Amino acid sequence: MQEQMVDIESEKKEILKRYRALLRAVKPGSPDDDRKQIRTAFNMALDAHKDMRRKSGEPYIFHPLAVAQIVAEDIGLGSTAVVAALLHDVVEDTHVTLEDIEKIFGKKVASIVDGLTKISGVFEQGSSQQAENFRKMLLTLSDDVRVILIKLSDRLNNMRTLDFMEREKQLKIASETLYLYAPLAHRLGLYAFKTELEDLALKYTEPEVYKMIDSKLQETSKERARFIKEFSDPLVDELKEQELKFEIRGRPKSIHSIWNKMRKQGVSFEEIYDLFAVRIIIDADVAEEKAACWQAYSVVTDFYHPNPDRLRDWISTPKANGYESLHTTVMGPSGKWVEVQIRSRRMDEVAEKGYAAHWKYKDSATAAETALDEWVNKIRELLQNPDSNALDFIDEFKLNLFSDEIFVFTPTGDLKKLPTGSTALDFAFDIHTDIGAHCIGAKVNHRLVPLSHKLKSGDQVEILTSSKQKPKEDWLTYVVTARAKAKIKAALKEDKRRIAEDGKEILERKFRHLKIEFNQTNINELLLYYRLPSSQELFFRIAKEIIDVGDLKEFANNKGHIKATAQPQPEKPEQSLEELVRSVRGKSDMLVIGDTMERFDYKLSPCCNPIPGDDVFGFITINEGIKIHRVNCPNAIHLMSNYAYRIVKAKWTSKAELAFLAGIKIIGIDNVGVINKITKVISSDLKVNMRSVNFDSKDGMFEGTIMLFVNDTTHLTKLMSKLKNISGITTVNRIDTN
Repeated sequence: MQEQMVDIESEKKEILKRYRALLRAVKPGSPDDDRKQIRTAFNMALDAHKDMRRKSGEPYIFHPLAVAQIVAEDIGLGSTAVVAALLHDVVEDTHVTLEDIEKIFGKKVASIVDGLTKISGVFEQGSSQQAENFRKMLLTLSDDVRVILIKLSDRLNNMRTLDFMEREKQLKIASETLYLYAPLAHRLGLYAFKTELEDLALKYTEPEVYKMIDSKLQETSKERARFIKEFSDPLVDELKEQELKFEIRGRPKSIHSIWNKMRKQGVSFEEIYDLFAVRIIIDADVAEEKAACWQAYSVVTDFYHPNPDRLRDWISTPKANGYESLHTTVMGPSGKWVEVQIRSRRMDEVAEKGYAAHWKYKDSATAAETALDEWVNKIRELLQNPDSNALDFIDEFKLNLFSDEIFVFTPTGDLKKLPTGSTALDFAFDIHTDIGAHCIGAKVNHRLVPLSHKLKSGDQVEILTSSKQKPKEDWLTYVVTARAKAKIKAALKEDKRRIAEDGKEILERKFRHLKIEFNQTNINELLLYYRLPSSQELFFRIAKEIIDVGDLKEFANNKGHIKATAQPQPEKPEQSLEELVRSVRGKSDMLVIGDTMERFDYKLSPCCNPIPGDDVFGFITINEGIKIHRVNCPNAIHLMSNYAYRIVKAKWTSKAELAFLAGIKIIGIDNVGVINKITKVISSDLKVNMRSVNFDSKDGMFEGTIMLFVNDTTHLTKLMSKLKNISGITTVNRIDTN
């Protein structure tokens, strides 16, 4: 008992210590009223969460305090955001209501907390609760961007404390983070957030990879520091000579970005040449910062030769998230390429703290501000479409979130930013909805092109219109921007509604002629007769003459018998998706692959070819039973983020050895007999059956892919290590697709 008392006392001291650290992080010079509000919010959260503990066993209040600390310290938001962060979980998890919050803290705080409160209740079939939550959160973007910033802080703290969750929860949360939250942080210019979220997500989705890269970065840190000093010393002297105020930092690339390079380029950690970047931050007034950055660039390239293909000028044309910087890659000492980033202090703060810093500098009307405001306006517009399904919305949002940009010009020379892959039709809708709706073609660089023509950076585009033109169904395949898709869908819907109105009048006249009363009961019988989902669809088909009203005599004669005859009942009722999910999960919640599964049909997914020993999960499909995917499958992040309720845990049973298809990629020097040695190791030494072999040789090197049958991951690893020992082989990697 005494021990528990001591424990509680030490917890109280720790809570107080964290609360004081939060007050220190709040903007210096904040009014006393603001600090009183923070104190009141802290007391309310402390009381509301007093009996709650986190999975780690810590008092729950540690979480809202940590989120508020991130909001104040890392993003630099004021007291309103800090108060909302402290209260972000109380409505969802405790007796406190939004009305209570509004009464004490006002409408603004209540509105932010409402945006942060998850949707409760049953999700619709085919939709995802997470997608609905995400959409609701973004709806508040039109009122207050602080909701998103607090939500990102909440997610960052959850990711930092994910160790105490069970493996399946870790995978779901990490996948969701990679799929939605990291790109959102990137788009809002929060690079520090984006980097840490990606690294933490990798820690749980690919733990072995994370540990390997992390330990190698630590091993090489001293060597890197020496190299950065050697690289920077001559620059420091010259920059001082030119009377520039500056700071030089060297920082390693994130673990996630290193892993991405290793995968994309098929290289090892040791083969990545740009493991770090050198950043030069210039102190200069806004009016002089651009010239100062180019002056520093000139100093760097006087000492080191630049790679002409690697200059990126985001000072003249900032990214859509407000990012401004000069990037160049130069040949440094010892023949090593070094990436150098040059930016002003203001640009650096906007890059690190994103949207919040952007507002701090709002008085100086920069191009970054305009770009970011434009993006927020586009999101608002996307959210105003009331008909979009939550998952469609997330897909469209991501499409524009992830995309790199192209820069195109109007005939008068105005610059427009669009996602890569945008077409002439996207450009038309970007200018104005009416121009898009009446677009018949375009002139790109004075040459006539169709609506589906893909634009490139630097194109000058003139849109041709006709008052007789209107959106068509196939236009949806021509566009990539969410704005264009939403406008086309809205126009098609409106067109269909107008046509349906004509069909309704035709049907009304026909019913009068057949002496059938035009009421909802008879329309419902007709829907059943034609097996149609809605009265609008019925009226539309009548107007388009897909349904011939001349055939309605038969309906009139059969009236009253339709319910019995129109739709024979299937012998076995089909299960809904939710019923299938419940029956698969059953009591055990674990699918054992290899057991006799009489009730459930499962397939090994061809997109990642899982084999025994792989970390796997089951995904319940609507028509193809259960599909087994590897946890690091290219599609896993999307499935776990959007359809978590259809994921079922899965493990391999240690039954009789079976053969599973796997693929390996081999690269090496094209010596005489090397192919013969490879096939000998596979077929003779390890007695593995091959399904297909494909080798291609060029300029003394060869690259080969082999699809073969193995028992499990141990079998495959043994085979790959034997192949690596063959003289002339440089890399052997497992591939994900067949």
